[in-house]
Amino acid sequence: MKIKFGSLVVAGSGKIGGHVASKNRGGAYLRTKVTPSNPNTASQAGARNRLATIATAWRGLTDAQRLQWNGAVSGFKGTDIFGDIKNPSGFNLYQMLNNNLTLAGLANISVPPLPVALPAITTGVVAAAHGGALTVTFTADPSIAASVIAVFATSAQSQGKSFVKSEFRFIGLMPAVVAHVATLTTLYNAKFGAVGAAGEKTFIKLMQISNVTGQAGIPVIYSAINS
Repeated sequence: MKIKFGSLVVAGSGKIGGHVASKNRGGAYLRTKVTPSNPNTASQAGARNRLATIATAWRGLTDAQRLQWNGAVSGFKGTDIFGDIKNPSGFNLYQMLNNNLTLAGLANISVPPLPVALPAITTGVVAAAHGGALTVTFTADPSIAASVIAVFATSAQSQGKSFVKSEFRFIGLMPAVVAHVATLTTLYNAKFGAVGAAGEKTFIKLMQISNVTGQAGIPVIYSAINS
């Protein structure tokens, strides 16, 4: 369990005993710990195998290479669950970048790269038709020079749902954008069968991944009510 101390405890995350501390838009809360079911889907197995393979590769590095990764972490700062700036460990950095590269179908790296800037993906609008097309229309074609865009989506959700973090599934890499439009129908159908019923809600998440470093850009999330 993680706790952030102030004059009194000001935040917490994780589990202790039979309770879990977390937060949402309403603030911090404590709930009873529930053990989720483990369907052990092909997607879950693939993710676990991917992480295990990268962990094995880390153990195969030389001591000098691991020192390089440990020394590179300051260039890849991030924020933790409390919003504080933290450095990853050398192993976590190696795992994170190579996991992204594997997801993008690219070769893994054994030497830590210099960080690069990833431009933000421009605003998009999703259109989803029941049993039909799923498209994202951009105000300007997203810049994907030396990078690819990983596409995640959800199955059909209720209109009132907005928190879908755990519902996203990787469906593939974004196809070519033609006249500001990316058609995701084939990718979506291969994962979920077809766009859900009219009146339900479909979410799309796009995440840019550098071909060179494996860095991930800030994900953007769009949603649409199925027509």
